[in-house]
Amino acid sequence: MAAPRAVLLLSGKRKSGKDFVAEELRSRLGPDVCTVLRLSGPLKEQYAKEHGLDFQRLLDASAYKEMFRQDMIRWGEEKRHADPGFFCRAAVEGALQPVWIVSDTRRLSDVEWFRDAFGDVVQTVRVVATEETRKRRNWVFVTGVDDTESECGLDQGVAFDWVITNDGDEVTLGKQLEMLVQSLLKNL
Repeated sequence: MAAPRAVLLLSGKRKSGKDFVAEELRSRLGPDVCTVLRLSGPLKEQYAKEHGLDFQRLLDASAYKEMFRQDMIRWGEEKRHADPGFFCRAAVEGALQPVWIVSDTRRLSDVEWFRDAFGDVVQTVRVVATEETRKRRNWVFVTGVDDTESECGLDQGVAFDWVITNDGDEVTLGKQLEMLVQSLLKNL
């Protein structure tokens, strides 16, 4: 693992478009400069191993994943309480590019771990979309998912460096992403 020059911690509600924004940023910066890391990847991989499940199917937006979501959240919380950096360390393993985008930062402990590990190169990014936009993207409120720390853990306690509005206006989104990209390029 090479030390990163910039670490962007993306957070936001389900169906806000965090993954889309992460991939747009990676596309603009290029794969040699930027990698997208997911904390949920190591979590889902370990959960699948321990429970005899199909890891690849847990990665997509399927009904299969939804069947296990609540138990996976509970299991992940147990792992984090025992070791808050468990999934963070696994996610950054092998990352070589100078810019890392963590597309699914969900908890204050995630932000604290990255800040402790990488200091001033860490920036927080909140991706926001209205509830109406999220519903158009097939979001439905689920008790035990949308009201837990995995969705609400960063609603308070973080002063975000960037807030990206992702309500489907490509021009507005593009301008916001370009400002962020230009800021990153100054640090490389």
